[in-house]
Amino acid sequence: MTPAQRKAACLILEGLNAFACAYYFNYLFFLLRDQFGFGNLGNLLISAMHGLIYVCSAWFGGRFAQRHGYFTALRLGSAGMSVVLLVGSAFPTVAGQVLTLAGWTFMMCFTWPALEALVSEGESAERLPKMIGLYNVVWAGSSAVAYFSGGALFEWLGVKSIYWLPAALYAALFGGASWLAKQPGSTSPRSHSAAALSHTPEPEAFRQPVSPAIFLKMAWLANPFAYIAINTVLAVIPQLAAKLHLSTTETGIFCSLWFFVRLGAFVLLWQWTKWHYKFRWLLAAFIALIASFTTLLLAGQLWLLVLAQIVFGLATGLIYFSSLFYSMDVGETKGEHGGLHEAAIGAGIFAGPAVGATAIWLAPASANAGTWAVSGLLVFGLVGLVALRLKRVS
Repeated sequence: MTPAQRKAACLILEGLNAFACAYYFNYLFFLLRDQFGFGNLGNLLISAMHGLIYVCSAWFGGRFAQRHGYFTALRLGSAGMSVVLLVGSAFPTVAGQVLTLAGWTFMMCFTWPALEALVSEGESAERLPKMIGLYNVVWAGSSAVAYFSGGALFEWLGVKSIYWLPAALYAALFGGASWLAKQPGSTSPRSHSAAALSHTPEPEAFRQPVSPAIFLKMAWLANPFAYIAINTVLAVIPQLAAKLHLSTTETGIFCSLWFFVRLGAFVLLWQWTKWHYKFRWLLAAFIALIASFTTLLLAGQLWLLVLAQIVFGLATGLIYFSSLFYSMDVGETKGEHGGLHEAAIGAGIFAGPAVGATAIWLAPASANAGTWAVSGLLVFGLVGLVALRLKRVS
């Protein structure tokens, strides 16, 4: 296989993983609402638990991939997720669902750092931004399609489909990774090319008042806060849908708008690279994140919900792209950096729902307590981002 063919195969595997993960995790909240009566508090607690496991598991998964091989990690993770979901489907209790989610989260964290490294490993400084952009477009597109179509699949194929459909896709992912690993020239972290080992950040990185490493730290700070907002929204959407009298199919169609906008943002940022190492773009995205998150959960008018989703998709797109791009552009240990990038995501997945759930528990009479608490946390993150930037200039 040529290098281009190997990269294309890796992107196909990435798309399978993204669709399967998005379908199971996002529609698990609907299953918990419909079968066990979970409201915002219960779903936020479940999401927080998922994030807590994600933090340590992603870091470990990245180190495992770096030390033992990207394909080894990818096969282990895909096989593990498939087995966990099939076993979990036989235990339709709250405890069974919690344990299934915990096991699935742990195994999933072996896949994403490996996929990120497989796509970016060995690329020149000129090609790396394009490959990262293509990686983002693939997973975002698959996730958007999964959410858009997931409501209809959930109702058409039945509740059990959130187990067997992803499990089947993970089995295909395992088979594809096993086949690709046997092809001549497959990437291994133990066989870096000279070009990969001598990689330095792009020239624009050294024309700024702060170092490339500081941009990496700022992006690693911003991305968890984006996921604070994202996972709070995902956890409360089932209740928001019930409030608006939307079926599961209608919810998947309407509430997937921001997924597609994020996909569009990835396409734009993939082709247009002038935002690289420009703090003003990261700052503007963070401010837009706060405004759109608050509007999305508080607005009662349809046009405001649509506008908020558009801004939310653009903001989360730029923040995520920044984190992954700087993770791959600054340094050579792409598996470990991919793991840290994913661990930062896990921190956000935990913190947002945890704060939202705590606020609802402390102020159950306030319908918007969780929203305001998470919005305050996002403002705190904005202050930290600016402080990090100013400290490094002075």
